[in-house]
Amino acid sequence: MKRRVVVTGMGAVTPLGNSVPAFWDGLIHGRNGIGRITHFDPSGFASQIAGEVKDFQPDSVIDPKEARRMELFTQYALVAAQEAVAAAQLDSEKCVRERVGVIVGSGIGGMFVFEQQHTRFMENGPRRISPFFVPMMISDMASGQISIKYGFSGPNFSTTSACATAVHAIGTAYRLLQYGDADAMICGGTEGAVCQMGVGGFCSMKALSTRNDAPEKASRPFDKDRDGFIIAEGAGVVVLETLEHAVKRGAPIIAELIGIGFSADAYHITAPDPDGDGAKRAMEAAIADAGIAKEEVDYLNAHGTSTPHNDRVESVAIRRVFNELADQLPVSSTKSMTGHLLGAAGGVEFIASVLALTEGIIPPTVNFEEPGEDCDLDYVPEGSRKAEIRYAMNNSFGFGGHNACTMVGHYRE
Repeated sequence: MKRRVVVTGMGAVTPLGNSVPAFWDGLIHGRNGIGRITHFDPSGFASQIAGEVKDFQPDSVIDPKEARRMELFTQYALVAAQEAVAAAQLDSEKCVRERVGVIVGSGIGGMFVFEQQHTRFMENGPRRISPFFVPMMISDMASGQISIKYGFSGPNFSTTSACATAVHAIGTAYRLLQYGDADAMICGGTEGAVCQMGVGGFCSMKALSTRNDAPEKASRPFDKDRDGFIIAEGAGVVVLETLEHAVKRGAPIIAELIGIGFSADAYHITAPDPDGDGAKRAMEAAIADAGIAKEEVDYLNAHGTSTPHNDRVESVAIRRVFNELADQLPVSSTKSMTGHLLGAAGGVEFIASVLALTEGIIPPTVNFEEPGEDCDLDYVPEGSRKAEIRYAMNNSFGFGGHNACTMVGHYRE
């Protein structure tokens, strides 16, 4: 029998704040986390704005000497994991460490250090490349460092599926728990790619908003005047456990993860299938896995990137899944406030979905003023909305045609 899986801890590092309470407070009050880039001088770039993490101080979690040997995405992951583990009261001395695993993915990994070390190589030759270059750069190091910090030696690896990375990590952890391969999993996504090569690459694709004079208005999912996404950074990490394990140790149970759905567009490297077929199948798979009726879904946290293609296609796919029910389904994109955290997006948005469920508050889609083509759903534009939510869905889609969807519900004995 497949085991029930519950959420017992959550941790977040985001452009709205570096903890779950700060992140949630920013969301429900419609705050803006986007501003002019400070990590480097963006003057020569078409897009000069980002959702940067602010006032990040990892010293209480990471030894400063060790931090110098860790890329930013790994530091974000460790700080988010610390909050999640503490919230879950997951004591490494009181659990079977071999039964606790880590899957924290990154869409890009250590782009900052790659950029830095390439410059060093070009200026001073190969002997000047740091011996820590590769361990700092590779995407799996976030999972590795978390396991090392706590001594958890269960299943340990990373996922990389562009902007669907974190939800694939959460969904894979869910399956491992369901089938008895672990008792608890620390999972989610992390990203730190607001650097010259990261921004420059997306600028060359013309994927980023160039609304540099009004960063607070730049991320506008589903709006007619959207002109691209806002690159952002941070981490979203959660602790999942089998219900049996959580109850046995008296863990605080926040919600229950009841369904996942994965699919591929098999269409194009960056553009979504215009009919939304892949996204549709991922949502339908999550609903089927959860064993619920479509009319029981009371909130959908959309991928909602603020790009012309994604927002139209996602809206079309949602309508194809829910048909006439789509008109009554609240759909919002929290990227309107955070920007797009790439491989970490699904982690922080999974947390937003859980909190919407448990707090009975749907965060808004800010900057939505006039609907774009085929964007004809209820995007909660007027501000956060109180609601009784039975089940909440979270969508994440990535370059390469990767689609991932989760479904959460209230925990009931």
